[in-house]
Amino acid sequence: MKLAFSTLGVPGLPLPDVLRLAAEHGYHGVELRAHPEEPVHPGLDPARRADVAAAFKAAGVEVLGLAGYARVAAPGDDEQVVAEIRGLLELARDLGAPYVRVFPGGTPEQSPEEADAVAARRLGTAAEHAADLGVRILLETHDSHRTGAAAMRVLGLVGHRHVGALWDVMHTWLGGEQPSETYAALSPYLGYVQVKDIASATDSTPLPLGAGVLPIAECVEVLSRHGWDGWLCWEYEKRWYEDAAPLPDLLTAGREHLGRLLNDSA
Repeated sequence: MKLAFSTLGVPGLPLPDVLRLAAEHGYHGVELRAHPEEPVHPGLDPARRADVAAAFKAAGVEVLGLAGYARVAAPGDDEQVVAEIRGLLELARDLGAPYVRVFPGGTPEQSPEEADAVAARRLGTAAEHAADLGVRILLETHDSHRTGAAAMRVLGLVGHRHVGALWDVMHTWLGGEQPSETYAALSPYLGYVQVKDIASATDSTPLPLGAGVLPIAECVEVLSRHGWDGWLCWEYEKRWYEDAAPLPDLLTAGREHLGRLLNDSA
């Protein structure tokens, strides 16, 4: 498996510094938070996009994916959501990123069946554009669809190879799902896996990997046992927790922790 970290852990950090951190601490790739607060977002002009792609290539670091904020099950106009996804897909194509992350975003006012249908309709529409560009849309296990079983309901309706799943281990754990159950649900669709650690179900302040309660070891063991060789991406949510320890100080230890888990599971 290859290792990456998300720029959610280094909010606003200039791209050259992000690439330096990845290279110095032994990470193969970076997941870019695609938000106007960040150096890389869909508003970039073609010249800047080319500069970003060239910088990654020169550093020998891969763009794992773009973490977008489109909410595919949310009430409202389909076209606005689909247009947001298309903008992310085009940016991913320009940067050479294989994946774009979207959220479910269903609301309590919707029935599960309605949220599933809305999400599947929009993802199915965007999937054709994704296929043309050679990028996959990944629905993250999050908010209204936090378990693999819930995400699978949507993905099964879409039935398109350019729409898959992003497994966030915190949300599936909070949803009461065991890693083996999540993998069984998502394996036909799995793009990559986000790992992290927290103190408890009521305190999601980010911690160093291995210092909290999330079943990272079990997730790695399940993935290894089934021969999965994709990406593990550390999503350290510093942007939402200003008092959390700085991610750069933790990167080497985090990589070493994941390396030990991979060795143990082998």
